[in-house]
Amino acid sequence: MKKTEIPGSNRSDIHHIIHPIAPFYDKDSEILILGSFPSVKSREQMFFYGHPQNRFWRVIAQVFADEVPVTVPDKKAFLAKHHIALWDVIASCDIKGSSDASITNAVPNDLSRILDSADIRGIFVNGKTAEKYYIKFSENMTRRKAVCLPSTSPANAAWSMEKLVEAWSEVTK
Repeated sequence: MKKTEIPGSNRSDIHHIIHPIAPFYDKDSEILILGSFPSVKSREQMFFYGHPQNRFWRVIAQVFADEVPVTVPDKKAFLAKHHIALWDVIASCDIKGSSDASITNAVPNDLSRILDSADIRGIFVNGKTAEKYYIKFSENMTRRKAVCLPSTSPANAAWSMEKLVEAWSEVTK
């Protein structure tokens, strides 16, 4: 993972980071869920939604009435079982820690590698930042709208687990 101080910045806490996690998908994927950019914890674990306070895995497990996966191999098995592809909209950016609000100089991921390999019936974005960058970078290339679901981030405290599960049930329709 490349991490450098931004030239001309007095803030050494902002770094240019290249997305280090490969997309998760296979030919049987039907649902594509996109985040914005992986958190520090996710980058450390080298898999998506690695922060223990992020509710993604608990929400998606309830949506599919399944056990919450804990390990990375369990998470990959869960995604494959439920035909879910997982990636992020942004390939690289300048970012402070895990703060979506601090993202600048974003470069998009090429989603065609997933869309050309699997029959994706729905694209969903996890939160408003992912939606913003999907619309800015990806919507014209994919020619597909994405459904914006409420962020599972702990920063989105206004949404209870119950409300998140209800909203995220959209992925099963």
